[in-house]
Amino acid sequence: MRNEIQSFASTMRFGSKGFKLIILDECDSMTKDAQFALRRIIDKYTKHTRFCLIGNYVSKVIPALQSRCTRFRFAPLAPESVRERIAHVVQCESLAITAEGVDAVRDLGAGDMRRTLNILQSSFLAKAGAGAVEADDVYATTGQPRPRDIEAIAGMLLNLPFAEAVEQVSATRPPLILIPTTAGTGSEVTNVAVVTTGETSKRGIASGALYADMAILDPELTRGLPRHVTAATGIDAMVHAIEAFTNRRSKNPVSDALALTALDRLHRGLERACADGNDTEARGDMLLGAMLAGQAFSNSPCAGVHAMAYPLGGIFHVPHGLSNSVVLPPVLRFNASAAEDQYTEISARLGLKPGSAGLIDEMERIAEAVGIERRLSQLGISHNDVPRMAEDVAANDRLLPNNPREMTYDDIVAMYEEIL
Repeated sequence: MRNEIQSFASTMRFGSKGFKLIILDECDSMTKDAQFALRRIIDKYTKHTRFCLIGNYVSKVIPALQSRCTRFRFAPLAPESVRERIAHVVQCESLAITAEGVDAVRDLGAGDMRRTLNILQSSFLAKAGAGAVEADDVYATTGQPRPRDIEAIAGMLLNLPFAEAVEQVSATRPPLILIPTTAGTGSEVTNVAVVTTGETSKRGIASGALYADMAILDPELTRGLPRHVTAATGIDAMVHAIEAFTNRRSKNPVSDALALTALDRLHRGLERACADGNDTEARGDMLLGAMLAGQAFSNSPCAGVHAMAYPLGGIFHVPHGLSNSVVLPPVLRFNASAAEDQYTEISARLGLKPGSAGLIDEMERIAEAVGIERRLSQLGISHNDVPRMAEDVAANDRLLPNNPREMTYDDIVAMYEEIL
């Protein structure tokens, strides 16, 4: 396309005072080289040519292009306007769809006509001519929950204890294939989902329906991950393995083997992946380590570090991996007296100096080496926020019982204050 764009932009009609207009859709999908070439064309022919760039993710557009643009964010279309446009397409294409199906397409499209048309097309392709497309077909095609299912779940949550309500929810779904693009959560092999409840709190849900039918690990998909995200998610994966290995209630030989192997891979790959994002071997070690850590904590769940990290994400919207990274050192020090043997075993496995001090010092060294934030104040959190966060942690009856050492409210406050 580069030659075609340059050829069109380079010519002008004699005597014309108007501008040529070039519209480029999906500009955020262009390679960096193509974007730099486009920038040169814009600079060269801006006298008589104007460019309109359309994209979904401005962060994927190079700054050199962004600086030459005026940015517009188009508001979603009104629901009734979207419905009229869907009806027009349905009539022109002679499509069979119920009124409820149209409403489902409109609701899921959320005022974005491109998304709306994609949902409409996908629903008809999935239906494959087997009758009119109905609302259930639209929700099944997009993988979104049906409104009546959400109402049923909400009714259970409002009328039953949380743990009992979760047990009441059953799920049927299409085959689930998960492909991670970060090396951190290990969620491609876990049965856990985290739900934000209200504006500031998070709760975990565990269900067999959340297990994927297949997980695909491709290091090529993580090569573009920024250094900071690589670091935070990598330490998050290490936390999964450490907490699985030290869980006082569920620790077992299977989770231990998974956790130690995960730590081997993650410790070997993390700094290399941060130093060179194109190091495919390091990226592969990170992905495999994160997956193994996910399997480890599925068998021996997380504990105090995650409990203390949740308020950072729920209240202050700090990314989960970074939250875990920041609170890890004080929790390791707090747990050392109860988990000395386990920490010593991890230190020996990773070739560190003996004892719990080896692991604690190494995790702090890694955090400094990869350049992530290490203090709450760097995240906009002050001493005034500590009591509220500590109350949230102390109420976490899912994670705290797994911790090697009992954590009281005062202990939690002291650990937060240690990293202010």
